Amino acid sequence: MALLFGARLASHANVTLLGTWPEGLKALRAHGVRLLEADGSEHQVDVAASDDPAECAGATMAIVLVKSWQTARVAAQLSQCLDPEGVALTLQNGLGNLEILQQALGAERAAIGATTTGASVIGPGHVRAGGGGPIHLGRHARLEPLADLIRLAGFVVDLADDLQSLLWGKLAINAGINPLTAILRVPNGKLVEIALARALMESAAVETSMVASSLGVSLPYDDAAAAAVDVAVRTAKNHSSMLQDILRGAPTEIDAISGAVARRAEALGISAPVNWTLWHLVRAMVDSSAGEKV
Repeated sequence: MALLFGARLASHANVTLLGTWPEGLKALRAHGVRLLEADGSEHQVDVAASDDPAECAGATMAIVLVKSWQTARVAAQLSQCLDPEGVALTLQNGLGNLEILQQALGAERAAIGATTTGASVIGPGHVRAGGGGPIHLGRHARLEPLADLIRLAGFVVDLADDLQSLLWGKLAINAGINPLTAILRVPNGKLVEIALARALMESAAVETSMVASSLGVSLPYDDAAAAAVDVAVRTAKNHSSMLQDILRGAPTEIDAISGAVARRAEALGISAPVNWTLWHLVRAMVDSSAGEKV
């Protein structure tokens, strides 16, 4: 996702990708982002790339697109380089990312949004654009210039007042799609084609919406199952971020997605068996392949 956003934004701003993957940073410095579009065309976009926050000093805008388990590290880096009047926007999966950023940066420098836009890493510095989707942004005093920039980059942006609705709306879709694609090792669209997989996807999404409702949160759509199916169809060829993590033997965001749903359900004294099962299945997959590239 960082490669996709970096490539799209580079025509409208000075973009630096701050990361830790040595091979990725080397490729970006040598060739920029290689972006394979959905229509099969490919082009190269020059961007700056660094693992040193000092090289981003004075940044007025940041988009946080790392895995949820990396948020604390990024928050510490941004505390070193984000301008005092700047803003960091999280478009990450799962729950808890905004709170981590707020703790490190202050509420005035941390904003949140949600998107179902997809992208798949092909190799270091090389990305395939997945299905598009709107970017919903929570209203924030400092966010308008970044929202305008994201629009210029070709994304559809919608401003919303209810942050929890945004978070849980995306969480329900992620809970339906990501764990199953990781377990079955299939692209998103296969979940719609396989009847039993579709039933599980819909159940996980609906279960998540029920937990949200118990917390007094209304989702930004009426039917969680239909929303998950819609995103799976629109991003049919995309490999979810969780599937990509499993395939390269990396940590996943399952604790912040299915795990977050199951834990909140337990705290409420209700049951979320589908999310609980998907959570433990993915954790078991990761544990069973520890130290191996799956």
